[in-house]
Amino acid sequence: MKTTFKYLSRLSVLIFSAMFLLSSCSKKEDAFSNRKISFNADWSFHLNDSIIDKDTIGASTKWRTLDVPHDWSIEGKFDEKSPAGYGGGSLSGGLGWYKKTFKIPSEDINKTISIAFDGVYKNSEVWINGHYLGKRPNGYIGFQYDLSPYLNYGEKTNEIIVKVDNSKQPNSRWYSGSGIFRNVWLETTDKLHVEHWGTYVTTPKVTAEKASVNIETRIQNDYSESKKLTLITTIYKEDKKVTSGSTTYITLTPKSGTLLNVKAEVESPVLWSVEKPELYTVVTEISVDDKIVDQYKTNFGIRDFKFDLNKGFILNGNQVKIKGVCMHHDLGPLGSAINTRAIERQLEILKEMGVNGIRTSHNPPAPELLDLCDKMGFIVMDEAFDMWKQNKTKYDYANDWDKWHRKDLVDQLRRDRNHPSIFIWSIGNEIPEQWNETGVEIAKELAEIVRINDKTRPLTAAMNPPVNMNIDAVTLQFEKKNVQFNAIAKSGILDLIGYNYAHQTYQYHQKNFPGIPFIATETTSALETRGYYDAVSDSIKKWPVRWDLKFTDGNPGNTVSAYDQVQAPWGSTHEATWKVIKKYDFLSGMYIWTGFDYIGEPTPYEWPSVSSYFGIVDLAGFPKDVYYMYQSEWTDKTVLHIFPHWNWKAGQTVDVWAYYNNADEVELFVNGKSVGKRSKKGDDLHVIWEVPFQPGTLKVISRKNGKVVLEKEIKTAGNPSQLKLTADRSTIKADKNDLSFVTVDILDGKETLVPNANNEINFSLTGNGKIVGVCSGDPVSHESYKGSKHTALNGKCLVIVQSGDKSGRLELTAKANGLKPATIVITTE
Repeated sequence: MKTTFKYLSRLSVLIFSAMFLLSSCSKKEDAFSNRKISFNADWSFHLNDSIIDKDTIGASTKWRTLDVPHDWSIEGKFDEKSPAGYGGGSLSGGLGWYKKTFKIPSEDINKTISIAFDGVYKNSEVWINGHYLGKRPNGYIGFQYDLSPYLNYGEKTNEIIVKVDNSKQPNSRWYSGSGIFRNVWLETTDKLHVEHWGTYVTTPKVTAEKASVNIETRIQNDYSESKKLTLITTIYKEDKKVTSGSTTYITLTPKSGTLLNVKAEVESPVLWSVEKPELYTVVTEISVDDKIVDQYKTNFGIRDFKFDLNKGFILNGNQVKIKGVCMHHDLGPLGSAINTRAIERQLEILKEMGVNGIRTSHNPPAPELLDLCDKMGFIVMDEAFDMWKQNKTKYDYANDWDKWHRKDLVDQLRRDRNHPSIFIWSIGNEIPEQWNETGVEIAKELAEIVRINDKTRPLTAAMNPPVNMNIDAVTLQFEKKNVQFNAIAKSGILDLIGYNYAHQTYQYHQKNFPGIPFIATETTSALETRGYYDAVSDSIKKWPVRWDLKFTDGNPGNTVSAYDQVQAPWGSTHEATWKVIKKYDFLSGMYIWTGFDYIGEPTPYEWPSVSSYFGIVDLAGFPKDVYYMYQSEWTDKTVLHIFPHWNWKAGQTVDVWAYYNNADEVELFVNGKSVGKRSKKGDDLHVIWEVPFQPGTLKVISRKNGKVVLEKEIKTAGNPSQLKLTADRSTIKADKNDLSFVTVDILDGKETLVPNANNEINFSLTGNGKIVGVCSGDPVSHESYKGSKHTALNGKCLVIVQSGDKSGRLELTAKANGLKPATIVITTE
């Protein structure tokens, strides 16, 4: 590939520029692997609400050794009276302390050494060797402190202390978790270096033949004297150099920083897409006296996109319907402690369903999520805030808004703007101020901040429709709420109109908001318990009847039917909203509430429910039936899925549903006898039979042009007899971090899943590893996610095994009273 470079520099110092071609054709050996190293291991932790000052922590304080990321709330007991409330998962916060001792080599005495936290929830304060470094209220955004002025070197130790105060509750509408719940890094650089989040890579013009690439680099000189340096910028595709090195010579004054701009062209670029998420890397090097003193790597993607008024979302010239889901940050039984493999598993499950978009509801996500979305091909809506100045809960971020919102937003933008997976910035979710001019002024300020830091992506806000909608007045619904005008919607501030729910109004968008594209920022809010079914399945229920009324109906055991028939009053069934999005080209797509169940917000119930029912996938990662409706619509895979199970009482009439694609018809058989053929009509997304129950085998066949496409069977199960273990990966890394997710199935004597089995299962593990999570996906379970036993839900349970730091063999055993146990081996290497 042939590349030419141009460069501009905005400096108050002398600049000399030149071009040269480096002789190497592949990446240099990475001599800067220790520029950023994990600082997660061997922290000490203490939880005690009575200790409010670091100086009161004495030698008598009991500390527990652990690695971060760590969420202490997930280790606690569910409590109906928890101040976090049902929305917070009935799990409490508190006041926690972390400390870590470490040494810095003597040879690093002239380096700049800093600590970077990816997220600490919340109200963190940090000290190094007794020196106060600062405070950060927002638990979701990363921050960095320079340790250099206060460090000891050589054999003398250093001590860092972190105070985390999540004691004032409620401060979130969903489960937040508590602690240093994201990764921590120790960064060591020359005093002349690229700043933290110091590059900004854009691709302003992209064609099949050529892509222009602009690279902004912020350089900091911490020396007390001026420094002559050479900036070398090179672009790689994997390990192959695709550009010549651009060099810029400058002299940088003491204790100062500057911004350099470099322009490049890449010929025949390989474009980033959801099907093939191709990545490039910018390698930025700083040289002094012909010696490389700093190296900084930035991944990016080359793609061209727009939101079109008539065709919706266009990516690389192709119309792409955004088939997205909203995701909260918790990882089910792992709580809010980040784990890259756990996020990857969630994304793999969603990708298999056909999902191509993620909305980071409603806060800055973990960096690892965005890295994975870059690599796996997701269209991300990166959201900043759930509230502005007006509170949603008593102790939430609104209390910190005035002092912190500008810095938090700037940091999020600078951290995230190089990710090719991000296509939309959202400045807020269901903000109360949207209805008045105060909201307009805040939105203007936020929009200005966004556009100063990134002009390459459209801006939206996830706004509310009116709570009480008059379906006959669709042209007024979005503009009116208690006769109030939605000020932000009509202000002209937003590049994309985005609002939550009100799918009945989508078809009228072009009339209501001419000249502005649309994205359904949040949709659906349908409710299900995996594996539980109510008859009759074709009656749509709104639970609760109104959002502001206490729910007093429902099922015994706080269950919700897994037929797509129950919705929150502000939402719809899964099928209803997708039919509208599918029908109109100008609708860019949607983000469903939610991809996975999450801890807290157990609509429609309160206690004893402690986790949500909204997910297409349950808290353990097991798909609910509606998963296969989306898979049949959103993928090219041939799909045939029938439900419910076939364990009923004699004489019951059962509604049997089938989701299918790539076929003209499906035929159902009971014990070999046909009960009829069905075909989808019009915009139908499923077919249904009413079948008197007979024990035996339920079989469905899909056909196209008379030829069999697929066959599926469900059999009546006998009594529980045995356990079966299946690992998602039987070999994992011995890095104290990697995970194997093991599914536990309860089977009868003929190895048929028992769909109503809820046995308690006990787990044990031998080898250099540990059990870090157990879960069945039951929203009502109060068993610890961190225990060694758990009760299955409808025949299934999950146990999560984490590796140690030694290669070897892990042996997991599952036992239940009266059942044949099961054992599985996981190799660590």
